[in-house]
Amino acid sequence: MDSIIPLAYILIFPGFLFLAVYGLYLQWVDRKLCAVMQNRMGPPWVQPYADFIKLLAKEVIVPDASTNKTMFRVLPFFAMAAVITALVSIPVWGPAAMYSFQGDLVVAIYLLTIPTVTFFLAGWSSASPYSTVGSMRVLTQLFAYEVPLMLALIGPAILAGSWNMSEISAFFSANPRFIPAQLLGFLAALIALQGKLERMPFDIPHAKNEIVGGQFTEYSGRLYGFFLLAVDMELVVGAALVNAVFLGGTLGLSGWAGTGMFLAKTLFITFLLALLKVLMARIRIEQMVNFCWKYLAPVAMAQVAFDIFLKYKLG
Repeated sequence: MDSIIPLAYILIFPGFLFLAVYGLYLQWVDRKLCAVMQNRMGPPWVQPYADFIKLLAKEVIVPDASTNKTMFRVLPFFAMAAVITALVSIPVWGPAAMYSFQGDLVVAIYLLTIPTVTFFLAGWSSASPYSTVGSMRVLTQLFAYEVPLMLALIGPAILAGSWNMSEISAFFSANPRFIPAQLLGFLAALIALQGKLERMPFDIPHAKNEIVGGQFTEYSGRLYGFFLLAVDMELVVGAALVNAVFLGGTLGLSGWAGTGMFLAKTLFITFLLALLKVLMARIRIEQMVNFCWKYLAPVAMAQVAFDIFLKYKLG
């Protein structure tokens, strides 16, 4: 029994099954919100699930020119495993995460970098010119948004005096007056997360009118479906991370109330990401790099400096 419960956490809730179902649901929410903002109907709620099932039934074709066929096949599963592992240290149904330890914020950031690396390797191992260009854009974009994202998340950790996400959430739950003071960092994290998820205006690695499908051009069938599912799951975990660090997590609630608070806040963050996607047009890769290093990183650094000053005044 002692081994069954952790396995259920990983496979069912808040692990794979929950992430898959909720990730596909957030994909529909995102598409529906964008459609409403653009005065369109949008897809029915079953569309993401139907698309995923359809991809599972399609044939998987591995290019003969692939540099490493084994790597080509296993990369989607590495991406999903990293995203699932990152979630276990983020509060979902209560004030404390399933596995909470000092430094889990740093570990979660590291784990969420692994899917991006798998996207790069997927394109590189495909031996297609479109995939190669897409994979290089993935790596270039990683170097652009990763520093602003980390700086944005460091500020609340300094103010809370902890690198543990459960403790950071508990600090802001107990001191909600400090939440508005994190506005700059929250906005920087939100924009960096948009880049991490390769969403408009940062969907440069898979710009369909330029390089077909980018790093996923040669992927098909269930392997392509699992990569897309990993992206949807990463949206859930990214929104959960921003919620835990900036918005107080579940605000001290447990059980169904805590889960409801988690769902409400991740839906709110998804709405903000959809709004940003609708308002912006795609930019070029060098514009992405310049924006992140010239503007986004200084804004995140300003939040860190402000939090250090605030921590000094409080202590």
